[in-house]
Amino acid sequence: MLKELRPALVLLIALSLITGLAYPLAVTGIAQLLFPHQAGGSLITRDGKVIGSELIGQNFTSPKYFHGRPSATTDTDPADATKTVPAPYNAQNSSGSNLGPTSKDLIARVTADVATLKAEHDGPIPVDLVTTSASGLDPDITPAAAEFQVARVAKARGLPEDKVRALVAANTTDRTLGILGEVRVNVLKLNLALDDLHP
Repeated sequence: MLKELRPALVLLIALSLITGLAYPLAVTGIAQLLFPHQAGGSLITRDGKVIGSELIGQNFTSPKYFHGRPSATTDTDPADATKTVPAPYNAQNSSGSNLGPTSKDLIARVTADVATLKAEHDGPIPVDLVTTSASGLDPDITPAAAEFQVARVAKARGLPEDKVRALVAANTTDRTLGILGEVRVNVLKLNLALDDLHP
C-alpha cells in the first residue's frame, strides 16, 4: 500500500511547493521589480504618510471636496456582533448591496440621494452618483459626475468654476490604450490636487 501512496504523496508535496510557494513568490518578485508602485498597492503618500490608495475610494462628505460613488460596504456593529452597520469604502468587506430593483431599501436610498443632489445642482444627475459599484470600493467617477459637482466645490472654496473645471479636466484619465475601460476621474487624486491649488 505504501508503494502506491508514495508517488501520490511526493506529487502532492512537489506541486504544493511549486504552485503554492515557488510560483507566487516568483510572480510577486517580478511584479515588485517591474511595477513596484502597483505591486505595493498603488499607495498615495503625502509628507511620508500613506493617505490612501489609487484603487480604493474614500468617503468624502465635505462640500469642499468632490464625492465618489455611494458605497454599500458594511462592518460589524460594535454594539451587536450579529448585526452590521454601514461602513463606506470598507476594504475588508468589499461587496455590493445585492439589492434588486424592486427593493424598498434601495429605492429609498436612491430617492434620498437624488433629492440631496437636486438641491445641490439643477440638471440631469449622473447615474454613478446614486448607484454603488459591485465592489463598493470604486475610486473613480465619470467626468459627468465630476462636472455635476464643480459648482458646489467652487462655491465652498471660493474659487472660480472655470478653475475647478480645469482641474477636473487635468485629472481626467482616458481609456487605457484608447479602448479599455472608461474615461474616469480618480476622486482622491482630484481632491489632493484641489488641496494643492487651494488649501
